[in-house]
Amino acid sequence: MPSNSLAAVYGLAVDAAERGVLGPDLPIDVTAIDETNKRVRFDELIKLIKDNGGEGLVGIVGVQSNEFPRSVDIARPFLAEGIQVMIGGFHVSGCLSMLPELPDDIKAAQDLGISIFAGEAEEHMDTVIRDAAAHNLQPIYNHMKEELPCLADVPAPPFLPKDFVDRTVGNVTSFDAGRGCPFQCSFCTIINVQGRKSRYRTPDSIEKILRSNYEQGVNRFFITDDNFARNKDWEAIYDRIIKLREEDGLDVRFMIQVDTLCHKIPNFIEKSKRAGVTRVFLGLENINPANLIAAKKRQNKITEYRKMLLEWKRVGIMTFAGYILGFPNDTPESIKQDLEIIKSELPLDMLEFFILTPLPGSEDHQVLSKKGVWMDPDMNKYELEHVVTGHEKMSKEEWQGAYESAWRIFYTREHLETVLRRAYASGVNIRSLMPVLFWFKNAVPVEGLHPLQWGIFRIKHRKDRRSGLPIENPITFYAKYAAEIARKATLLGKSWWELKRIVKKIEADPHAADYKDQALTAVAEEDSEHMGLYNQNEAARVAVQRELRVANKATVQANGAANGNGKGQPKLSVKPKNGFATPDAANESGAAGEKAPAA
Repeated sequence: MPSNSLAAVYGLAVDAAERGVLGPDLPIDVTAIDETNKRVRFDELIKLIKDNGGEGLVGIVGVQSNEFPRSVDIARPFLAEGIQVMIGGFHVSGCLSMLPELPDDIKAAQDLGISIFAGEAEEHMDTVIRDAAAHNLQPIYNHMKEELPCLADVPAPPFLPKDFVDRTVGNVTSFDAGRGCPFQCSFCTIINVQGRKSRYRTPDSIEKILRSNYEQGVNRFFITDDNFARNKDWEAIYDRIIKLREEDGLDVRFMIQVDTLCHKIPNFIEKSKRAGVTRVFLGLENINPANLIAAKKRQNKITEYRKMLLEWKRVGIMTFAGYILGFPNDTPESIKQDLEIIKSELPLDMLEFFILTPLPGSEDHQVLSKKGVWMDPDMNKYELEHVVTGHEKMSKEEWQGAYESAWRIFYTREHLETVLRRAYASGVNIRSLMPVLFWFKNAVPVEGLHPLQWGIFRIKHRKDRRSGLPIENPITFYAKYAAEIARKATLLGKSWWELKRIVKKIEADPHAADYKDQALTAVAEEDSEHMGLYNQNEAARVAVQRELRVANKATVQANGAANGNGKGQPKLSVKPKNGFATPDAANESGAAGEKAPAA
């Protein structure tokens, strides 16, 4: 996936260059490089800047905590040649937002001569460029306490050139339609860096982004809003995109991120389909209500999970969900049990796993830091794939093992066939789904990397090593590299062949379109007595009882309003049924939960 931070900063820098912020005699050239898909040739970049009289700035953009050590390594050869370097992104912004003083790694970077930029660049790009041109970069630009910029007025929206986009998976580019999220999840850094108040771009700005990309042959987009459904202008933005697609003929398509109550918003899912959304990422996070409460993710209601997923299935949009391992009530056994419930009862296409990580900039990190609780000092491990702190119910080895096992438990051959059958019966193109399943199934077992960091073929260069590590002998290096390629090619070839056989089997089945299982059963037809999701533990039973009670109360009030001041309204009796509050038989057809507003 392309970095939206890079797209935003690139767009601002190009705009500054076009406006000539350094005057007519000093033009500005801007180049975007992403090290995940292009080799950084330090010697060539150093020569380029030195041939320009030393006039240059290396900006390392959108740096997350796990990327910070590498960003400092990138800076070293430039600093050694007297070239200015600046680092910005979520790590430095989160630390300045939530910690009383700078952590040691940022102080060490400053000691090397690296300039630190914390905050959003929309109102400060010109200042940075002028300071760099004067060789007068400040040690730190801290904008975290300032009012966040209004995105509606930004003249230069995110943009990346086509040759850059061509190196991403699926030739996808990215932009943010808005920033900020109203929720309070304790593991999240976004609410503390980008705020909890929604700020959004105008439909005109979105149209400009889409048209400028379409003109260069880019028509696939990832809208990076942490929660697009809570963008107050979502409908106006969708209406503009629908016009571009249906009236102007722009074949643009999208992936978005939303919360698990988005289906409650009238017309949201229908307009997502019309606007060209083909994939949606959902913050499922966990199915244990006790864990969700511990993480302050109270907006997630397990009674809504299947309803929500079936709504996306109804319009043929692929569903991806994130699932976090390591909440307070998790154990290796409970995690395995929860995954089997999900496989059986929730019609997800893709589930991706993360280790609960106290990221700098999150409330979790702040709390542990204040309490003096041990956290691994190596920021390389803060990529949500390694255990970096303790857990009350699992050892470090058990926790790490549970993460690695989760991929094997979910992506079995049997469940892959189930996912593809559900997709086929729901109208999802399984030929498009197959490579995505291949991608998510193989990343961890084959490469040892999360799917969002993985590439099918990894290009390595012998002399590109971390700072301080010795250069390997060429015979040793290339022998290991060749063996690694052969092993991966064998495993991947076998996996692809298996998936292809499953797809052909489904396509040849005359009854495949009629496939139905528990996960595809409409919520109104299900019996809560038999749902593992609702009976997994006491916390789930209590949560379901509470949510049904709220739903029943809302329905009674709605019926009362319809009958005039509550007179003559039908009564809803709530009877205990194996620990659950359920409407009586006379009201079963009313589908009480369906009409209730979000609790």
